[in-house]
Amino acid sequence: MPDAQGKVRYAVVAGGWISQGAFMPGVDQTDNSVMTALVTGDPVKADKLAELYDLKSYHYDEFPKLLASGEIDAIYLATPNFRHREFAVPALEAGIHVLLEKPMATSEEDCQAINAAAQRSGAKLMIAYRLHCEPGTVEMVQRVRRGDIGDPRLFTATFSQCTDPANHRMHSGYWAGPATDMGPYPLNAVRNLFLSEPLEVHAVAAQTPGRPINTPDTVTVTLRFAEERMAVFTVSYSLPASERFQLLGSKGEFEASPCFGFGEGVGIAYRATIDGDTQEHRHPVVDHFGGETQYFSECILKGTAVEPDGDEGWRDVRVLAAIERSLQTGEVQHLEPLPARAGIQPDQARRLPLAKVPEYINTDEPN
Repeated sequence: MPDAQGKVRYAVVAGGWISQGAFMPGVDQTDNSVMTALVTGDPVKADKLAELYDLKSYHYDEFPKLLASGEIDAIYLATPNFRHREFAVPALEAGIHVLLEKPMATSEEDCQAINAAAQRSGAKLMIAYRLHCEPGTVEMVQRVRRGDIGDPRLFTATFSQCTDPANHRMHSGYWAGPATDMGPYPLNAVRNLFLSEPLEVHAVAAQTPGRPINTPDTVTVTLRFAEERMAVFTVSYSLPASERFQLLGSKGEFEASPCFGFGEGVGIAYRATIDGDTQEHRHPVVDHFGGETQYFSECILKGTAVEPDGDEGWRDVRVLAAIERSLQTGEVQHLEPLPARAGIQPDQARRLPLAKVPEYINTDEPN
């Protein structure tokens, strides 16, 4: 049951950067969500974050106690990816709703186990595709579906950042590297823009000389879809920050940048060129995390279906696993056709103002 004000009560599981710098401030921007608990293995965060947000703190070992406490309705799960199943399954089995950071898991098997737990209990599971609630992204998807640029044929994207060599992601293999950390953004974008699933996957990778990382730091992926549609994207941990995509259709194109990021000064923008006429479209900076949380809480309170659900999460992980196999073998990976999803809907867009982010409490806990 929600709290006395009718708000969904969340526990934040893991107090790393994404929780501190995005989700926790964003919750305060909503009118239907509140945080009541924090789960962390870090005693410093347990004290300081709990005090800052007036939360009850639990150690990871106390997670079962939290699930049985009656203090929460949902969790926001932002542990390292390989631990998602460990916390998502027992929460869902306990009837606790789960907002799960992407990628959904580090294997298709884990995704299916999480989805099965949600199906058994009826608790809601949403994968935290924040852009599914961002107005500019929603607008582009709907315009493509209306046929504004004709038949969408070719998608290309670049998403890069220069990651600190000390970051744990630089030393934790493929499932913490750029393909799985940054790749879901262009991958999920093209799946929703094409409203289709890739049938062939091929990937090549490079490792920048002198960069201390135990997995390739720059990966280029080629996807072939039905009706001979193509997508190519490159993600990197070792290049200057950049984010953009181009979608070419039979009547025109969209060029979007910024298109994947969030935060201060980052308003999603795109240039539309249709039948030779070019127009700029700039959207205001909004709180992506507050928006996705408000949407998820509305689904919980109204009993409506969640759009970016566990099936959506698994579909991306299915492709990420194929990228890994392609990198290992050098061969094109073939995927079985899947029925189309409804995808992002117009009513998912949220326009909450960006929250002020408090000073980060930096410790050794991964995020």
